[in-house]
Amino acid sequence: MMAFWIGTVLLLIVSCALIVYPLLKPKEVDEATQRDDLNKAFFKDRLAELESEDQAGIVGNKDDLVIDLKQSLLDDIPSNASSSTSNASSMKWLVWPLVLFMAVVSYGVYSLYGAHSKVAHWQQVENNLPLLSQKLMNPNGVELTDQEMDDLTLALRSRLQYNEQDATGWVLLGRIGLANRDIETAIGALNKADKLMPGNNDIQLSLAQALMFSSDPADLQKADGILESLIKQPNVDLRVYSLLAFSAYENGDYGQAIDYWKQLQAKIGKNDERYDMLTRSINTAQRELDAQKLAQPTAVEGTPVKVSISIAPQVTLPKTGVLIVSIHTADGSPMPVAAGRYPINRFPMTVVLDDRNSMIESRKLSSLTDIIVRARIDTDGNVATKEGDWHGESLVIHLGDDAVVSIDQQY
Repeated sequence: MMAFWIGTVLLLIVSCALIVYPLLKPKEVDEATQRDDLNKAFFKDRLAELESEDQAGIVGNKDDLVIDLKQSLLDDIPSNASSSTSNASSMKWLVWPLVLFMAVVSYGVYSLYGAHSKVAHWQQVENNLPLLSQKLMNPNGVELTDQEMDDLTLALRSRLQYNEQDATGWVLLGRIGLANRDIETAIGALNKADKLMPGNNDIQLSLAQALMFSSDPADLQKADGILESLIKQPNVDLRVYSLLAFSAYENGDYGQAIDYWKQLQAKIGKNDERYDMLTRSINTAQRELDAQKLAQPTAVEGTPVKVSISIAPQVTLPKTGVLIVSIHTADGSPMPVAAGRYPINRFPMTVVLDDRNSMIESRKLSSLTDIIVRARIDTDGNVATKEGDWHGESLVIHLGDDAVVSIDQQY
């Protein structure tokens, strides 16, 4: 704060010097010199003219004219040579009023329109950083208000700007970002902390948690990779099982989610208050798993077609809707030979179609040779309407080969 005020004083001094200097410098000396030089030049030019006129016989009293010319030159000299000095002295009285005026105006305008209150708040927040950090880390303390969380974030960012090697500070900033649902800040801060302290399980667990809230498939894949490595450690943090179960559930892998939740139940025991909550989660996943099994064919008939489906980054998944996968003849006929409807889970995903998905009993999927696979995200549940739906199709493939479809176009 002191540096700020010193800087403003120096700027004010420089500004005053640029304005006051011309008042202190007596310009009249230069003006007198310029006047004398002009008179001399005029006198010489006039003498040359008189000389020319005398030689031409135009004038007969050259000496008298020269005397008059010299007399006029003497008459042009100011009678009071000290007047310029007195004028310069009078101008010096304006110096201090002008300096005072500039100081009053500068600081007055800053007090009205400047960010001095924000600067003061910033300085106060920086001083309160240890207290706010202690309050945040105290498990038995009072929760921080939204304003205190914002102040703590501001203080941490300020400190990390000058000390980028503070891994603890980056971890704290990342966890605050998680608490505020500021996923971009959380991922960035925890990534820096992980680089500063590689191999720290606690940091990697927090990073995985932040990555799981991202909508970027690459971040989700990285989160799964971190969790898979953490669960292989000798002393596994219980949160790893919970995060892995959540990831599996979101991916539609309900059986794996149930397995992770049961492992977590075994770790905490029946006397833990979280046991019943995990039981409810297991029951929910079991219902989803049962419904998933009923929706799938019990046996594969004919030659199955395995379709891997991904979406482009610009695709926004609707809150409600279904995924329609259809198989067409190689000529691109709009009428599908086989089709299936699937819930919109996390992409990329893989589905399998066979003769059970054939549209007409007399024309089986297995009767085709070459096919095209199309996938569409239907938003309104009506297959006849396509406006606004995202879709994509595969290349022509031979029946039995795996198909790859990228949903990247919109009707």
